[in-house]
Amino acid sequence: MTAAERIWPNLLLDGFYVLTLCVSAMFFIATQRATSARWSAGLRRVPEAFMCAIPVFALLMIPLVLLPGARATLFPWTRPGAFDGLPAIAGKARYLHAPFVYARIAVVLLIWTVFARAFRRASLAQDRTPADSLPMHRRLDRLGAGFLVVFALTITAAAYDWIGSLDPSWSSTMFAVYIFAGVWVGGIAAVTLATVALARRPLLRAAVGEAQLHDLGKMMFAFSIFWAYIWVCQYLLIWYGNIPEEVSHFLTRTNNGWLPLFVANVLVNFVVPFLGLLSVHAKTDPRRLTLIAGVILIGRWLDLYLLIMPAVWRAPHFGVIEPLAAIAYGGLLVLLVRIYAARVPLVPRHDPMMAADAAAHPVARRHAA
Repeated sequence: MTAAERIWPNLLLDGFYVLTLCVSAMFFIATQRATSARWSAGLRRVPEAFMCAIPVFALLMIPLVLLPGARATLFPWTRPGAFDGLPAIAGKARYLHAPFVYARIAVVLLIWTVFARAFRRASLAQDRTPADSLPMHRRLDRLGAGFLVVFALTITAAAYDWIGSLDPSWSSTMFAVYIFAGVWVGGIAAVTLATVALARRPLLRAAVGEAQLHDLGKMMFAFSIFWAYIWVCQYLLIWYGNIPEEVSHFLTRTNNGWLPLFVANVLVNFVVPFLGLLSVHAKTDPRRLTLIAGVILIGRWLDLYLLIMPAVWRAPHFGVIEPLAAIAYGGLLVLLVRIYAARVPLVPRHDPMMAADAAAHPVARRHAA
């Protein structure tokens, strides 16, 4: 195996992983705005710090489709005659027409960047003066509602263009939902891990208490189950239907050394979070939340590894490149989150949600402060 055949898939794996963690953090904000959630208002700056890193990781993804060597290694639809003699996927040949794919990728990355910038600007504008508080609050609510729709469309396009198109002969009607489930639970785990770490600072510690940790724990618990539900649904539908262009996906991932990773994927992404977060105490214990969030993030990486690598490699490979690439991207994400979190107050100012929460629970707030 050449160096290019090792490097490019790892860059796709780690780039897509960290980019979607950041986008999922923005989706976290959108869900909270759309549901008028008060509990998360004080920790909003944590997912915002992830969200601000989107332009950096979007830029790092672009060479994977611009460089001929990367395209030829990763995406079979870029090779001449890729769809010759394959009438069953003739429709995909039109959808995977290279200029059309590049345009979709550019539009999706641009939309994510624009929404991240809009969220951040409105959030910081709310900090500046009390007079801007309510107008910016309403603007953030509108942005949140709009991004819910936009995210559904863009994550579907990104799931197929970056991951699904690695094997154009494969087909699954649940693939986009499966990617969404994994991206969403990974984003919750990343926000939880960063919240627990940053809550050591006095300002955020006054806004994030046992109730907020409990809610984050419940979200990780619930959406780990949701991911498992989608995993089982996709697997059973494909197994029961036994359609050649569908079963090839799981046949590949249960042979040639992939089976142990296939089993570990379910254990790490479902069994460990389910058992680890089953009790109420586990959902409020910072150390337990840190451990389980870390396991989930490792599981998300493993899940993407199983989606990407069997499409380009015959058997799994673990050497120096895999951990180095993962550490490099992970370290860059941590660095950017720390930088963006340090640039602004960790707790929003003049937020009506926080004011309403403080008025509803004055004793608890004074005690936390």
